[in-house]
Amino acid sequence: MKTGWMRNLLPLAVAASLLVLGGCASGPDVRVEYDRSADFTHYQTFGFVSPLGTDRNGYQSMVSQYLAAATQREMEARGMHRVSSNPQLLVNFNTALTEKMRVITTPAPMVGVGYYGYRAGMYGAWPLYRDLTTVMPYQEGTLNIDVVDAARKQLVWEGLVTDIVTQDMLDNLQASIDAAVAAAFAQYPIQPASKAR
Repeated sequence: MKTGWMRNLLPLAVAASLLVLGGCASGPDVRVEYDRSADFTHYQTFGFVSPLGTDRNGYQSMVSQYLAAATQREMEARGMHRVSSNPQLLVNFNTALTEKMRVITTPAPMVGVGYYGYRAGMYGAWPLYRDLTTVMPYQEGTLNIDVVDAARKQLVWEGLVTDIVTQDMLDNLQASIDAAVAAAFAQYPIQPASKAR
């Protein structure tokens, strides 16, 4: 009975660890860089680099198809049109999947031994703590979207989206790609007509 309060602290330590993890999984990290001297209102047409950086061995991958469809929606929402020859902008994609480890260390109380060996817990000379370390492997996915001025052959906008890849994301790949592309284009210099009003 005297050690009951100690047993109650262990779930609190685990809950604290989960809160730390939950705070890290709040959504993708989106970074954008663009040419501030470029007039993005001037661009009316776009196309895709061939082959795309996400294509494999001479064929278009499903990832490429999903990325192209999502990007086309975002570009068209901004008043641009896809053309097959002489586009003003060229779009390319690159992706990477990296194995990572998260290490979390939290103090965990343990029952102390008393002065004479038979008095434990609250009767100890001092409270004893040890570190509880949890190692969690995870995958981090990175998506690069490059938008290039075709005439100048110069990158004018780059969206970089990084997030922890979960099994649910892999099971719903198209929806996950749609969300990542939308998150990147939320920081594009031209917003959709419906949002610009």
